[in-house]
Amino acid sequence: MSMPTPLRFPPGFVWGASTSAYQIEGAVKEDGRGESVWDTFSRTPGRTRNGDTGDVAADHYRRYREDLDLMRDLGLGSYRFSIAWPRIQPDGTGAPNQRGLDFYRRLVDGLHERGIAPMATLFHWDLPQTLQDAGGWESRDTAYRFADYAEQVFRALGDRVPVWLTINEPKTVVQNGYLSGHHAPGRQDPEAAYLVAHHLQLAHGLAVRALRATGPGRIGPALNLHPCYPADDSPEAAAAARLYDGYENRLYLDSVFAGRYPQDVLADLGPQSRMVQGIADGDLEIISSPIDILAVQYYTPIYVTAGGGTARRWPTSEADWQQIYPQGMYDLLTRVTRDYGPIPLTVTENGLPTADTPDADGNVDDAGRVAFLRDHLTAVHRAVTAGVPLESFHVWSLLDNFEWDEGYDQRWGLVYVDYPTQRRIPKRSAHWYRAVIADNGF
Repeated sequence: MSMPTPLRFPPGFVWGASTSAYQIEGAVKEDGRGESVWDTFSRTPGRTRNGDTGDVAADHYRRYREDLDLMRDLGLGSYRFSIAWPRIQPDGTGAPNQRGLDFYRRLVDGLHERGIAPMATLFHWDLPQTLQDAGGWESRDTAYRFADYAEQVFRALGDRVPVWLTINEPKTVVQNGYLSGHHAPGRQDPEAAYLVAHHLQLAHGLAVRALRATGPGRIGPALNLHPCYPADDSPEAAAAARLYDGYENRLYLDSVFAGRYPQDVLADLGPQSRMVQGIADGDLEIISSPIDILAVQYYTPIYVTAGGGTARRWPTSEADWQQIYPQGMYDLLTRVTRDYGPIPLTVTENGLPTADTPDADGNVDDAGRVAFLRDHLTAVHRAVTAGVPLESFHVWSLLDNFEWDEGYDQRWGLVYVDYPTQRRIPKRSAHWYRAVIADNGF
């Protein structure tokens, strides 16, 4: 029996892992940090599984040096993390909180000391509660407050962070925060949802301009994109999948790359929708300010029925919304390059939750995650071979963490976190990924 041919990635390809502030930091009242919408949401009875909150999470704020050593031992070349806006501006406005900036400076310096490139996300959903009380992302002013916050962070850390990501998954804020209501701020208001989408995109563009005015560095958004396929061969399913793709992908990609929103989505929303009415002259010019890199996050495909609903075609992970379909990664990466040109890409999230429990010897055998990553990296390799300008790949996530409304029941990490003791245990997938990094392939 012949052995499979090893897959090797191009020289200089960078391997990383990702986290976000509210999911791992804890220490929500330390060093002047203000309240965020996720503090409020998670403490509201019935909003999260088991009533879990991010108050402690993985205690990364106190244990970041230990976590930096874990990253070094894995061989990571890049670490994508997020900065908590309420640590920098407790009320979302005004002068920066120096103690908050100092924490991220120590983190960034620690990364450099270990030969790891920082990749910082400015907003991973933890909006200061004070801004939410003033209207949140429904208020156009929040986009300008975000630009002010971004400028403060750039001035403090910009010389030490080579890549900045603006808004993480604006679509998830829209869909989960304002349509289904199972993420902060817990609304179910379609009219508000797409106005929020516009203001998040405007905030992205304003942050890009703020970096250009401040100094060097590369910048772009982090978009979770879902390839949308017709659930059958009917023309009706094809048309429904096209519109679904408009809401899932083109609403965010077209505005950033082409300076326009997709006409089919605008027509579907209607001329009197709050989003359409909220687009001011010059907004799309700001949103389409040239970017240097696009961060792509892939978890699942979507199959769309003739009636505009969705269907399940593939096995799911412990997250019932996630269908496991590696081909979708290839389709997504090649589609972005085909439709929007050779913009440099990075994958900043890809992973799945597994039921991880240490055995009697203290080992965690997450074979399902290894198989998932192997299959998706095979698809990534095919895309790179096909000419996609992909620079790096980041696993979601480095650590087990607070998984939003699912609390701590879902474990997404390469590293197991025993929450009562905060002990870190690298899983089988971490050892596998270390070998992938060392070999630049598998």
